[in-house]
Amino acid sequence: MSQQLGGQPILILKEGTNRTRGRDAQGMNITAAMAVASAVRTTLGPKGMDKMLVDTIGDVVITNDGVTILKEMDIEHPAAKMMVEVAKTQDDEVGDGTTTAVVIGGELLKKAEALLEQDVHPTIIAAGYRQAAEKAQEFLKDIAFDVKATDKAMLKKIAETAMTGKSAEASKDKLCDLVVKAVTMVAESDGTVDTDFIKVEKKTGGSIDDSEIVEGVLVDKERVHPAMPKKVTGAKILLLNAAVEFKKTEVDAEINITHPDQLQAFLDEEERMVKGIVDKIQKSGANVLFCQKGIDDIAQHYLAKAGIFAVRRVKKSDMEKLARATGGSLVSSIDAISKEELGKAGLVEERKVSGEEMTFVEQCKNPKAVSIIVRGGTEHVVDELERAINDALRVVAVVVEDKKVVAGGGAPETELSLRLREYAASVGGRSQLAIEAFASALEIIPRTLAENAGLDPIDMLVEIRAAHEKGKKTYGLNVYEGKVIDMKAAGVVEPLRVKTQAISSAAEAAIMILRIDDVIASSKSPEPAGGAGGMPPGMGGMGGMGGMPGMGDY
Repeated sequence: MSQQLGGQPILILKEGTNRTRGRDAQGMNITAAMAVASAVRTTLGPKGMDKMLVDTIGDVVITNDGVTILKEMDIEHPAAKMMVEVAKTQDDEVGDGTTTAVVIGGELLKKAEALLEQDVHPTIIAAGYRQAAEKAQEFLKDIAFDVKATDKAMLKKIAETAMTGKSAEASKDKLCDLVVKAVTMVAESDGTVDTDFIKVEKKTGGSIDDSEIVEGVLVDKERVHPAMPKKVTGAKILLLNAAVEFKKTEVDAEINITHPDQLQAFLDEEERMVKGIVDKIQKSGANVLFCQKGIDDIAQHYLAKAGIFAVRRVKKSDMEKLARATGGSLVSSIDAISKEELGKAGLVEERKVSGEEMTFVEQCKNPKAVSIIVRGGTEHVVDELERAINDALRVVAVVVEDKKVVAGGGAPETELSLRLREYAASVGGRSQLAIEAFASALEIIPRTLAENAGLDPIDMLVEIRAAHEKGKKTYGLNVYEGKVIDMKAAGVVEPLRVKTQAISSAAEAAIMILRIDDVIASSKSPEPAGGAGGMPPGMGGMGGMGGMPGMGDY
């Protein structure tokens, strides 16, 4: 970018900077975002296909989950990255509907491109889209219906809708039961659900039907000493966040030993200290110890002699789940160990699951933390199952919290499309064009569902529209029979939040991309040859700091 001034070019931007402006910039950004949408479009719906992603080191991921696909893809273009953000937001907020959000975002941009070609100004399109998105939220609330948090059958249907189309579908009946049971167990009395307290542990081996729920916590660790009991009934559990070992001084201290007897006395004293800690644990009445830090060899011996089941180096997240499930509290100092701090469980047992030892903490009285073991034939199957279960857990939790659902199968999108067209006519002016574009963009969902099932999208769209014009709000596409049926009656339902979030984040991303009319990209600085500062690789550039790339930026 340079300005001529009296024949002398004045450089404003650094050499090698790329600049695209106006229609070109918009065209490039829209194309990039649409490419992202088309990458996940074929995974949408019950008949969606899967993607196989291979990374640089040859790891393979086979998935149907929109957000996983986009995270694994190495996306370079800045506008395309915005579409990935849409999927991530959807995943964080609701856990499902990631593909829907991206596909709607891509379609909004495609429709906007047609308007740009008719010389409609981007700000007018953006304003119209914003109006349409707000109106869509109102319409959605209007077509949603209430669900009781205790309605297990309905919750199961919601979990089924989230799992359909993923490879978990074959045994979704069993898995959905586990999901609903897990969510209802950890739900608080005020209806909030923190799915962090549901631990999904995956183990390769066995079949999907071997998956089970543990009414308590599953810790992927074994006991520290073989002489310890394998099974403890009526467990009193101490959760300790301190090391069961000889306490070394924090400051540098030197001990001068002049006589062999002194050395022995010193070692005996170390042992006595450790025994003192174990005695304290035993005195509190604990017969199971979960320790977040280490347990040394001497302590293991004493604990085994005392008949205490001990596990060391337990993850912090597992400790929190244990505290929640057993009603115990985390103790961070040896001196604070007392009877009051202990948690209770009916059974603590070490069992082998596909060749690996795991500790089961079960039969807790009202466990507010539970675990689901996912089993499957191969690693890829188990990974995809875990993703499907996580999606299902999240949507069931969202419904327990919001108590609102809408029909699935493209029904809400078709209904919104009709109502937005009516609304557009009442608005008039140029924004009417943008609102109508928004309305027809939403029809991409039923259209894609039909295409992915190998049905004729135009016939299906006409049929769905006709049903909705007659006031059948919950009618959607049954892709198995290629007919339009009442989705609510068929039990295909989704949380309201899936739709509201998908539409609002897709609209926001589309508006943001539309408003960009100038892309200024600085050239990538080349890596200097031979490591930092031109030194031989591996030297780490000691003393050559001045030559390190971009040090001035830190």
